[in-house]
Amino acid sequence: MPHPFGNSPLIDDSCRSGVCRPVIPGIEVRREGRVEPLLRAQPVRSSAAVPWGGIAVEDYSIPACIIPRHEHLENFVHVVLSGNVTYEVFTGGKSLRFTAGPGTTFVLPRGTIDELRWHGPTHRVAVAVHPSLLIGALDEAAVERDVELSEHWNATDRHIMAVLIAMTTDLEEGSPAGRLYGESLANALAVYLLNRYSVQRYVPAMYRGGLPGYRLKRVLDYIAANLAEDLSLSELAAQAGLSPHYFAELFRQSMGCAPHRYVLLQRIERSKQTLGDPRRTVLDACVESGFKNPAHFARVFRRFVGVTPSRFKFDRTA
Repeated sequence: MPHPFGNSPLIDDSCRSGVCRPVIPGIEVRREGRVEPLLRAQPVRSSAAVPWGGIAVEDYSIPACIIPRHEHLENFVHVVLSGNVTYEVFTGGKSLRFTAGPGTTFVLPRGTIDELRWHGPTHRVAVAVHPSLLIGALDEAAVERDVELSEHWNATDRHIMAVLIAMTTDLEEGSPAGRLYGESLANALAVYLLNRYSVQRYVPAMYRGGLPGYRLKRVLDYIAANLAEDLSLSELAAQAGLSPHYFAELFRQSMGCAPHRYVLLQRIERSKQTLGDPRRTVLDACVESGFKNPAHFARVFRRFVGVTPSRFKFDRTA
């Protein structure tokens, strides 16, 4: 039986109520019967190496170009970060002409067919949003299994721009919290799209009281046992038996910080314990606390602790 949302080959760690968050390898479209990348240019940064469940993010700096006619396979969000240029859109039998500047935003439902002509260079971020990400951001009581976004070709949305800049910054820094921070941002983006750009407007519910003690303990124990792994938001939410959005809100109320920040703080504490052992190396501390890159580990450790891991180890074991 085909997957209800398409044929994505990779599935995130957890499924809830039959809704899975596939890992989208990149921003792909259907063009002349073939599935291929939206742009032929290589992105400056991409979420493909992380990867985040339910969303693909690609950061481009490209010259004037024509993007031939194509059909979007996923919901599509696009923000111009820099460049003031005119562009033409050919879609639905219409020809539209606009001028783009920083903050110019596209929001397109999956299935949109278009061709674009950009008349100057731009720096832009493009995003593919899987339907499961939007569904996962609905209130716990919601029963919808699909969400339709409205079509926008020339919006100005600084909120979306800020979220996408935060996502590309996380990619540039090597995603020190693993998938968790990017997926938390993706969840926030999904909630905003539901509230602002869905055909049927959804108002996020307000949650109070935090996680029940037994659910919180289950999540914290799971984090402690899997700290060296690349934890995902949906994986932690599954431990609490909640949707990612509901879980993230209640976890923040219980712990006073977002899940990704809690995990990062725990990794720093784990690394400090390892560095305090004269038999262990800085590389041991990096790997055992869940950091995938020694340079990223050193940068994050210094940000939180105030000294480099090597200096911390020297002071503790000298």
